[in-house]
Amino acid sequence: MNLKRREFLRCSALAAGALALGAPPFNVAETRPGTFDPFGKVTLGQSKLQTSRFCLGTGMKAWQRQSNHISLGKEKLEALIRGAYDRGARLFDLADLYGTHPYVLPALRGIPRDRFQVITKIWWRKDGGVPERDQGDADVCVARFLRELNTDYLDLVLLHCVTSAKWPEELRKQMDLLSKLKETGTIRAHGVSCHSLEALEAAAAEPWVDSVHTRINPEGIKMDGPPEKVVPVLQKIHAAGKGVVGMKIIGEGAFRNSEEKRDASVKFVLGLGCVDVLNVGCETPAEIDDFAARVRKVPVVKT
Repeated sequence: MNLKRREFLRCSALAAGALALGAPPFNVAETRPGTFDPFGKVTLGQSKLQTSRFCLGTGMKAWQRQSNHISLGKEKLEALIRGAYDRGARLFDLADLYGTHPYVLPALRGIPRDRFQVITKIWWRKDGGVPERDQGDADVCVARFLRELNTDYLDLVLLHCVTSAKWPEELRKQMDLLSKLKETGTIRAHGVSCHSLEALEAAAAEPWVDSVHTRINPEGIKMDGPPEKVVPVLQKIHAAGKGVVGMKIIGEGAFRNSEEKRDASVKFVLGLGCVDVLNVGCETPAEIDDFAARVRKVPVVKT
């Protein structure tokens, strides 16, 4: 079988899979030269983690291990995860708070573990986000995560939802425990997800941080502050060699019904030059295709 025929059959199989998931056929090779590839390889800062630019988020409107994604049900959620992988996604964003640990490995059964990356997050806050019986130090939580995910290692583990400007002091014990797990190879990188401008600024200055999850869009929806205040901090984080994972790019669904706003947000975030990964909580294969198509329209501006 020659190369062209093999490629034709591969694309046909992918398209058939998309139809089975209820999504329109997609073209795996439609990225034009000079534009962004939604599934192109990126590196998260100096962490050595190489993954896809698009990341499937699994915690749309999540709390206490319930979310829009959990409400899809096991079959649809696993099909969504597998559909994302088949399209080219290699990064999956989870959290103890979301309750999505049990769905990933079954969805990706048969795929070698080193072909995709998993992010998860420790809910350290004592506010009922996860059951008290499951809360504990970072090493205890990571051991449980490994069992739930049926994996030997995690690619990126975050301290979830930091808000205090003093979080590097307040969470030093957990940071040190994660550092030890990184030394043993149990996790590959560590960082934080930020939910205040003060916490974001602290992340920029903290050497321990390998990668930061941050909320970013041009309208300031569900963000830590207006874009004109957030963007300079993200530029500082990126310049310091830390990975930057953008969240709320569709405004937690606020832009879902506006093509103009979705286009504007994708173009804005990619144009910043300091956001490595686009983490989007798509709830259907069609939404993945829609987002990917918008990424493909954005020209790469070389500086």
